[in-house]
Amino acid sequence: LVWQEPVSAFVAQREQAALEDALFDPPERVLRREPLEGDAIARIVIPAIGVSEYVVEGTDTGDLRKGPGHYPATPLPGDPGTSAIAGHRTTYGAPFQNIDDLKQGDVVRVDMPDGTFVYRVERIRIVDDQDLAVLRPRGYKRLMLSACHPLYSAAERVIVFAQQVRRESSRVRP
Repeated sequence: LVWQEPVSAFVAQREQAALEDALFDPPERVLRREPLEGDAIARIVIPAIGVSEYVVEGTDTGDLRKGPGHYPATPLPGDPGTSAIAGHRTTYGAPFQNIDDLKQGDVVRVDMPDGTFVYRVERIRIVDDQDLAVLRPRGYKRLMLSACHPLYSAAERVIVFAQQVRRESSRVRP
């Protein structure tokens, strides 16, 4: 892992630049909120832990090498239900490395081509890596962030739950 991290970080940096370009000139399907796996769909900004990353549709190995990935089986951010985004903690730029440092009330912003969705962290949980109950809808617009836990292990998942507090109509900006 020690020798791989600089290489994977370089790969992720290149992929992030490509996602940025794609998000600022999105295909019509992304504008219609019908992305295909691999499409750039958003930028996630988490000021409390210094995150500003472009998000891809999909969570397979190739997708997560590019950056955080939206679980295709969940609604897109801003839609009713629980939207979910996963990210690496130790490789490929480690966008969610410090996700476990988030606190209740911290802001998570998701910039998409059709608007910005602002969330506030409600709570953080550590769960088994097979726990799908975390995806259950709650009757309000919710964002779930997930990453492996602890660092350098995939035994469990750290889950951050955040409730949408507002929508802004601005488009994604660099």
